[in-house]
Amino acid sequence: MENIERVNVGITHGDINGIGYEIIIKMLMEPRINDFCTPIVYGSPKVAAYHRKVIGVNNFSFNTIREAAEANPKRANIINCNDDSLRVELGKSTEFAGQSALEALEIATNDLKEGKIDVLVTAPINKKNIQTEQFSFPGHTEYLMKKFETDKALMLMVYNNLRIGVVTGHVPLSKVPELITEENILEKLRVMHQSLIADFAVQKPKIAVLGLNPHAGDDGVIGNEELTIIIPAIEKAQKENIMALGPYPADGFFGSDNYSKFDAILAMYHDQGLIAFKSLVPMTGEGVNYTAGLPFVRTSPAHGTAYEITGKNEASPNSIRAALYLACDIFKNRAYHKDLIDNALVPSEVDLAAHFKHNFVDEAIPIEDFEDETPVALL
Repeated sequence: MENIERVNVGITHGDINGIGYEIIIKMLMEPRINDFCTPIVYGSPKVAAYHRKVIGVNNFSFNTIREAAEANPKRANIINCNDDSLRVELGKSTEFAGQSALEALEIATNDLKEGKIDVLVTAPINKKNIQTEQFSFPGHTEYLMKKFETDKALMLMVYNNLRIGVVTGHVPLSKVPELITEENILEKLRVMHQSLIADFAVQKPKIAVLGLNPHAGDDGVIGNEELTIIIPAIEKAQKENIMALGPYPADGFFGSDNYSKFDAILAMYHDQGLIAFKSLVPMTGEGVNYTAGLPFVRTSPAHGTAYEITGKNEASPNSIRAALYLACDIFKNRAYHKDLIDNALVPSEVDLAAHFKHNFVDEAIPIEDFEDETPVALL
């Protein structure tokens, strides 16, 4: 396999009135970042300089470039995606902020499509002010699914070995029941299973599936979705050699240490999974939002724009740093997994004979003598 020493990481600046630039600058000030990746921010040098001044950072600057090919591997690079007349209003939701976030996102995803960058890390956007004719989505995940023409994506929250995905993402709670179908659950399980293998290098993934209703329905006493939808979906997944178990009552599952016994957990709806995730992840805030199932790698910090602390030099870069590390790790894991698949050995009679002969206790015994018998060493 080709040795991947350096990953070209595209980073979109998100909402310019939020903490995006603060966490990006603090992250990229760490020299070790450039040891394994080339960071390329899609944003505005002018806005970056403004935020750098506001938080009092004097020993850092961006290398301004016109396109990704010009990136300096030893520097933090930035591509100007916005008009210089852009106005920053710290802590406020404005049309300018939404427009600038979308412009950076579109240029970065185009570069991703063309192979100019390897992975994408997205700083937080405001889901309200970014809404336009070009972006009529509830979040990054849905935009990326449309952009890359796939319906097989899964929002996966990640912190070390804790991985929580959701069947229904950014939809109103009132619409959740109609979206809990056998096919939707099965499709998310397929994506999660494959991601665990290819992206996280888990050989035999074990997945927990949560119930929809309190106490997972109590055998139909508090709802029957578990009996009529979730259990049949789990059974179908098992027939596809996906080790899915459940459904488990969400409160007891997270209230005990059961969650630590699985490689991933599939929740039925957004808050069922994310409240547990954000409660379990330490206050250091190193959780990551990963979009599994896409043809490329995209991660994001597991927090929002945090308008309330913008400009106060209080934002932690821990989550976006973890997002960058995870993106690079998954990119390399995917390459390794592809190499294993492409170069898989096909057993042959010669291969098996050589294997048996090598493993015999007494190699003086001719291999031909065992053509119709089970080799002693294999009993």
